[in-house]
Amino acid sequence: MERGTQQDAAARFDPLRPRLIRVAYRMLGSVADAEDVVQEAFIRWMGVDRAAIREPEAFLRRTVTRLCLDQLKSARVRRETYVGPWLPEPLVEDEEEEEDVTLPLMLALERLSPLERAAFLLHDVFGLAFEEVARTIDRDPAACRQLAARARTHVRDARPRFQVEKQRGLEIAGAFFAASRSGDMTGLGALLAQDVSLHSDGGGKRPATVRPAIGFGQVMQLHKALAVNFRKHGSMLLRTCLINGLPGFVTREADGEVQTTALDIQDGRVAAIYIMRNPDKLRHLH
Repeated sequence: MERGTQQDAAARFDPLRPRLIRVAYRMLGSVADAEDVVQEAFIRWMGVDRAAIREPEAFLRRTVTRLCLDQLKSARVRRETYVGPWLPEPLVEDEEEEEDVTLPLMLALERLSPLERAAFLLHDVFGLAFEEVARTIDRDPAACRQLAARARTHVRDARPRFQVEKQRGLEIAGAFFAASRSGDMTGLGALLAQDVSLHSDGGGKRPATVRPAIGFGQVMQLHKALAVNFRKHGSMLLRTCLINGLPGFVTREADGEVQTTALDIQDGRVAAIYIMRNPDKLRHLH
């Protein structure tokens, strides 16, 4: 009898798991942490009186969001001691997501308070009414409106104004890989915006830029130096794909480790380059 009840609870939970992980990942920027939070929500789901819960999805979303808010307190402390630039774990997407949460937007969300982030994501991204947002984060609807409005002001510039068409974006990503690995600086330069920036996250585990490279000159100079290494040791393209909503590619580098490169493309030029080299943030891709 008890086993049948548990199986029924798991059967009701499992279809919701992907959506709950999406909420948790966009709150935390970590695939592993998102999976841990959702697993904790599952454990709590197994222990409650499920017959008294009229809307399981709303209950579980509230549970996941509150767990994420607790997690964000310790995450902020960890990031204060992080080596080099911090980037969210790369999420490789086989298909375009409906919601508009690109890597630059996730970085902008990092500057928000946990409650602002929750209100913005739940209302603006996942489409919940402010009444449901209020129940989720235990604030009144008017306060949630203010939280979302403040968040909107902070992240406005990070939302893409002109989304590049997927196939065109992947073509630019392929051309960027070919030019950067072959040392074709003329071809690479033709792809870059004048105010391009490069951000590389090695987490202190692999070589990476300690500070972002800002501007066309710095980014080109860095790639000239990298091209020498690529010619000596190679870089294997595994696939072009969307990474956190941006066109990019996954490679295997000379040290045998996987690496992701995501490109923010504005007006047909690469405006920002995001490179993930931290092996702890790439485990899920293996």
